[in-house]
Amino acid sequence: MHIPFEISARYPDVRVSVLDERFLKYRIFSSSVEQLATGMRWAEGPVWFGDGRFVLVSDIPSNRIMRWDDAAGAWGVFREPSNNANGMARDHLGRLLVCEHLTRRITRTEYDGSITVLADAWQGKRLNSPNDIVCQMQGADRGSVWFTDPSFGISGHWEGMPATPELPHAVYRVDAAGQLHCVITDLQGPNGLAFSPDESILYVVESRAKPHRLVWAYDVGKGGALSNKRKVIDAQGAGALDGIAIDVDGNIWCGWGSDGSLAANPQDLDGVRVFTPQGEAIGHIHLPERCANLCFGGIHKNRLFMASSHSLYALFVHTQGAV
Repeated sequence: MHIPFEISARYPDVRVSVLDERFLKYRIFSSSVEQLATGMRWAEGPVWFGDGRFVLVSDIPSNRIMRWDDAAGAWGVFREPSNNANGMARDHLGRLLVCEHLTRRITRTEYDGSITVLADAWQGKRLNSPNDIVCQMQGADRGSVWFTDPSFGISGHWEGMPATPELPHAVYRVDAAGQLHCVITDLQGPNGLAFSPDESILYVVESRAKPHRLVWAYDVGKGGALSNKRKVIDAQGAGALDGIAIDVDGNIWCGWGSDGSLAANPQDLDGVRVFTPQGEAIGHIHLPERCANLCFGGIHKNRLFMASSHSLYALFVHTQGAV
């Protein structure tokens, strides 16, 4: 499906809403939301490759990873089949990390294109369907890979293959030596995750929390020890939280959307909601489609790429991604 889109003819773009004056410093007056590509079935897991000036985006039901080239403006297939790839990231050495629903594993793409399996089981039982992924880039634990593992990809044929879960929903960590650790087991539908700029805090979206979706924060200690769990964001029925990204000031940029029943005009909720590190909503980027995930990129790391249902959107902002 191709979603028609018309770029704003005037500045500031009315799609970029200031909910609190603190967001004004992040809005570029003469920057508009752009639709870079469309035609996907369910866009997810964007990751920026600055050395190649391109963005990769998962089209999960289509079983492929798409590639948008910043220099040429070209759009095409990067990997097909992708094993119903979802979340993606780069590790501390620039290699591609992928959450695969179909094979229920985490993989790393080596420089020569070969695939290394980082994790596919815990204590002899298969993982559910790894969803989102991040890598520590600093300190003694540099190179540790963290990922969420809900059961979304094994619930039907749409994003993987139907199967009975063998493990509870959880968050895992692959340490720099390659050992797998189960670090969180009390969240329902753990989804997007991200680190604060100094990696002292891990944020995790609980997308099946009742009655509302939540974002939790954990202090990160040596060796990946987590402590001081606290609630940072409560969607309060106003949005379907999904993937998240953090800027250099620690603000949390959240993929946001409606399930179609939360408001008289549910499309008003679709897009990206921006929160302070304390969980206060300060801005909203309105999109014609629900945003599942997002990342910062561009030459100066100040371009927000938003994977949103059928399309990939972008907006230049007056901040930079923390990663």
